[in-house]
Amino acid sequence: MTLTTPLVEVDNRTERERAIDEWLPVTSSRNAKWWYSAFHNVTAMVGAGVLSLPYAMSELGWGPGVSVMVISWVVTLYTLWQMVEMHEMVPGKRFDRYHELGQHAFGEKLGLYIVVPQQLIVEVGVNIVYMVTGGKSLKKFHDLVCNDNCKDIKLTYFIMIFASVHFVLSHLPNFNSISGVSLAAAVMSLSYSIIAWSASVAKGVQPDVQYGYKASTTAGKVFNFFSALGDVAFAYAGHNVVLEIQATIPSTPEKPSKGPMWIGVVVAYIVVAICYFPVAIIGYWIFGNEVSDNILISLEKPTWLIAMANLFVVIHVIGSYQIYAMPVCIILGVALMIVAPIGGLRQIIIEAKDYKFFS
Repeated sequence: MTLTTPLVEVDNRTERERAIDEWLPVTSSRNAKWWYSAFHNVTAMVGAGVLSLPYAMSELGWGPGVSVMVISWVVTLYTLWQMVEMHEMVPGKRFDRYHELGQHAFGEKLGLYIVVPQQLIVEVGVNIVYMVTGGKSLKKFHDLVCNDNCKDIKLTYFIMIFASVHFVLSHLPNFNSISGVSLAAAVMSLSYSIIAWSASVAKGVQPDVQYGYKASTTAGKVFNFFSALGDVAFAYAGHNVVLEIQATIPSTPEKPSKGPMWIGVVVAYIVVAICYFPVAIIGYWIFGNEVSDNILISLEKPTWLIAMANLFVVIHVIGSYQIYAMPVCIILGVALMIVAPIGGLRQIIIEAKDYKFFS
């Protein structure tokens, strides 16, 4: 009779590494299920970029546009599968963060120099875009609801309102603690995508719709084509947090994390297809090359529906912001703690000459 030894999870980390993992928000809780992977990936990927896909189609044209959309969906799904597989490709070790995978590939120091700047640029850049997008959508919601009966409020104040929400949410301790916010964001992304294409269908094909390129010169067509490729690439962004999402799923040799993670990814990509293809194709079909760079701008009525879609965008961007902000935890926070008071003090000194007591 052959005796078999039960498999147990091998943990090659030092006590210091285990302590750090238990403290960092990405790895401090590893009890996520496959559906966490699903809505986290939807939240990370299906952003406001979906609303610019009809405009990208207008610069690509029918044939190239549909081809680019399909190829992007297939290629990004394949590369995401590669990331899921690489998460635990070394026995007894998990690459919970991108820089760890970079260090394994390029060495301890070079891996950090290659990966960390790129990840910071992407995640900080996306969050800056989301901060502005959230403020703009909130302002658009306000303006539509008020219907010209309210005092005009500067965009800056709406961005500040959006930022104040994250001041509260930033106190949530780890990735799993924002699962409710992420789920709401995923539902909102699906909702405003459905509103975008269904409202387009209800509006009907516009009179004298044109599907040719808007640019009249060859150079204009080429550069617009390149710009559209960037719009599609931005819409399919989301891979830069996939390792951190998988890090929240428990793993043993018998049941590695890649199993539930991949199920969640497949579900997420089905949702991506449901959101992206109808919005892109129907939006272009209805408005042609006159479509705005945000399909909601082209859809002026019904007002209540467009207002609701903008509110959905705000809720979604709140969740997306947290997904991208969580992996860049504490370093940026300390940096802001240092530089923000310096900038504030400088602004006070500059404006002091205009101060008037009891004005």
